[in-house]
Amino acid sequence: MEKEKRAAELIIANKELVFQNNEKEKRAAELIIANKELVFQSEEKEKQVAENKELEAFSYSVSHDLRAPLRHIGGFVDLLVKNSSSQLDETGLRYLNIISESANEMGKLIDALLTFSRLSRTELKRTKINFKNLVNQVIKTFSSEFENRDIEINVSDLPDVRGDETLINQVWVNLISNALKYTRNKEKAIINVGGKDEHGFTTYFISDNGVGFDMKYVDKLFGVFQRLHKARDFEGIGIGLANVNRIVVRHGGKCWAESKVGKGAQFSFSIPNIAI
Repeated sequence: MEKEKRAAELIIANKELVFQNNEKEKRAAELIIANKELVFQSEEKEKQVAENKELEAFSYSVSHDLRAPLRHIGGFVDLLVKNSSSQLDETGLRYLNIISESANEMGKLIDALLTFSRLSRTELKRTKINFKNLVNQVIKTFSSEFENRDIEINVSDLPDVRGDETLINQVWVNLISNALKYTRNKEKAIINVGGKDEHGFTTYFISDNGVGFDMKYVDKLFGVFQRLHKARDFEGIGIGLANVNRIVVRHGGKCWAESKVGKGAQFSFSIPNIAI
């Protein structure tokens, strides 16, 4: 009876060992697959980093190489106007003026492209940022916009975060500039700025009661040289929000926007909470 009992226990123990061995083999196979996936992701990340660096270097090189012919165009146009304007009729002078304005616009685009390229290569210098003070300082730089306009700007308490203050300053310059620009035709412009901590991130927003935009174009909003309004209605070259997005992404965050045509817009961005 005792032998039968021990034999049964051995059979059970043997089955348990077989089961454990099978589980170990299964876990080993899973670990091999996971390791291969990590290696693949690492290789893809390295490839992406290399491609980004190559693209940034290309943009920077192209921007510099474009400057020389652009200077020549502008220089020779100035010489023609200065030395030969008497030989040109009104139409010829108008053509020269168009060439000069186009060259200047091209120069602005090149400068914007260089700025955008630099944002990827600038080392982040994280410090504690007093966001409310920063936003109020940025608003003061737009004092001329308040002349002959009825503008109400409400800045609520804004949580502090760690980030690169110089770059974050650029974010607010672009966002506040846009809010002022696109409320220009309103009898009274109302702009609200706020923020809150949630789920390990600090989220900030700026809303306005301006012209807004069609949400079907929201995917283009943060692209380089993308414009959702005609240049004759609102000035700009379509690089500001691309810079905002690049800076926020470099801080580990993201940007998004909501709007209704004719009813204003709200732009938001989040930054991970890092111990201050």
